[in-house]
Amino acid sequence: MRPRSFLCLALSYGSAVVRACAGHGEVREWSQEELDELEKKWGAEWGFSGISAFAHLPYYKCLTTPSERFDIAIIGAPFDTAVSYRPGARFGPRAIRAASARQTSFRGFNPRAGINPYQNWARILDCGDIPITPVDNGIALKQMTAAFTELGSRPPVSPLLSKPKLVTLGGDHSLALPALRAIHELYGPVRVLHFDAHLDTWHPAKYPSYWASEQSKFTHGSMFWLAGNEGLVSNATAKPNVHAGLRTRLSGLGDWEDDDQQNWLRISADDLDDLGTRGIIDSIMETLGTEDPVYLSLDIDVLDPAFAPGTGTPEPGGWSTRELIRILRGIEGLNLVGADVVEVAPAYQGVGEETALAAAQVVFELLSSMVKKGLGEMGKTGEVKEIKTGAKQEILKEEL
Repeated sequence: MRPRSFLCLALSYGSAVVRACAGHGEVREWSQEELDELEKKWGAEWGFSGISAFAHLPYYKCLTTPSERFDIAIIGAPFDTAVSYRPGARFGPRAIRAASARQTSFRGFNPRAGINPYQNWARILDCGDIPITPVDNGIALKQMTAAFTELGSRPPVSPLLSKPKLVTLGGDHSLALPALRAIHELYGPVRVLHFDAHLDTWHPAKYPSYWASEQSKFTHGSMFWLAGNEGLVSNATAKPNVHAGLRTRLSGLGDWEDDDQQNWLRISADDLDDLGTRGIIDSIMETLGTEDPVYLSLDIDVLDPAFAPGTGTPEPGGWSTRELIRILRGIEGLNLVGADVVEVAPAYQGVGEETALAAAQVVFELLSSMVKKGLGEMGKTGEVKEIKTGAKQEILKEEL
């Protein structure tokens, strides 16, 4: 008897094996009830298991799967060749995802916001990374602009949104320019809330070089100057943009004058000592309000190097992780249309991943605020509301 025939005979008690051995190649059709049972049995993941998607969210390469709709997308931008000091932030998206491992949908309830952003009205996906070239900054800028525009133009799932929101994991801070270009296509000029140790509104000429070029103007310290010149951010005197956490050295007082001309309000790191977190929160909210579209851009170096050493341009004298999180929680009323968390360079952090952990927590707080703000748009938070879209009615009920 041939070995294959003997194997089929020995295992013929299982009908599935018989079909396979007979060569029928039948594909079983699973009922939804059976699939639900499999999900209950095998679908859960511990913090240390599974692939490294942000917070164990469903993972798709959204740029190549346009059928996968989302309300909020986590998108990585592993790019760091526009830095002026230490490179390494191209590994930031990977590090932030790994540091988010203890965030799970079954234990994602945020007590301060009263919601679990991962089990609410918004479909949140990890949309992978933009495949950005590391050898040509001009092409990289085009790639990022095209990717942000494509994802931001997709139809959202929930009728609570007219456009989806993107939260970008950087990458160096220059990615804010292509992000703002994409947002401008959808919203026009927006207001910016910028957490950073540095101004990042520097005129490119403030980086002296005999070999200056058109492309050399695009850096992680000049992108807001470029955005202002392109009309991407608010230039209305009554609607300034806001820096928070500043403490860097300057070329001179002319840097502040340039910043004033670009319509920015400055909150220094030292202001926290005099105003407290509540004073910082009040200053931001009184300036930006709750209606205007706001893009939030957060450089992890807003934190003191004691809390976030893993970054490209560390500056002593910054805020603590606790202080920053408290401020983020206090500004949940902002109308955020997008956000980024940038300049995480894991090669310079400690073995405990403190920098990436802080960044992952920042993303969690931003997601919580975006989802809670959406609930507020329904009317009273948490109540059942019928929303009509054409002939369709969807009933949303969220438990806070």
